[in-house]
Amino acid sequence: MKLSREFTNGFIIFVGIGIYFLILEYLGLANEFYLRVLNLFIVAFGVNRTIQMNVRDGIRGYNRNLLSAIATSMIGAILSIASLLGYIYYRGGEAYLETLSKGFLFGGGDPNIYYYCIGLLFESIASSIIISFCLMQYWKDKVEVINKVN
Repeated sequence: MKLSREFTNGFIIFVGIGIYFLILEYLGLANEFYLRVLNLFIVAFGVNRTIQMNVRDGIRGYNRNLLSAIATSMIGAILSIASLLGYIYYRGGEAYLETLSKGFLFGGGDPNIYYYCIGLLFESIASSIIISFCLMQYWKDKVEVINKVN
């Protein structure tokens, strides 16, 4: 069975983010916000890999590649958040969430586990679209030539 490149690279993003955050937690650095932001490079790696594969296989068109890039990053984000939900319950539920929400971007108050994961989902949707769009700006001349003057 051949998996789509979007799913394969989304799974690579999921594994990369999972390993990265487990290492941060093991080292006691999970509360450092600036280190948590570095997961954007993992997402950018997976998205760029999808676009490279598309270009190599002759798949052209800006919109086609942009949607492929967004799908890749969203698969990685959804898998990551689903596993985070399970990990929070594994580590103690609400008690463990209190240690996480202190460094959360828009936490505030006492978020429950589902609000926390939904908030992260919205955050990951926004970052997925931004990363995909930024990488497509780099790749746009390689996937489609528009209004080029000779």
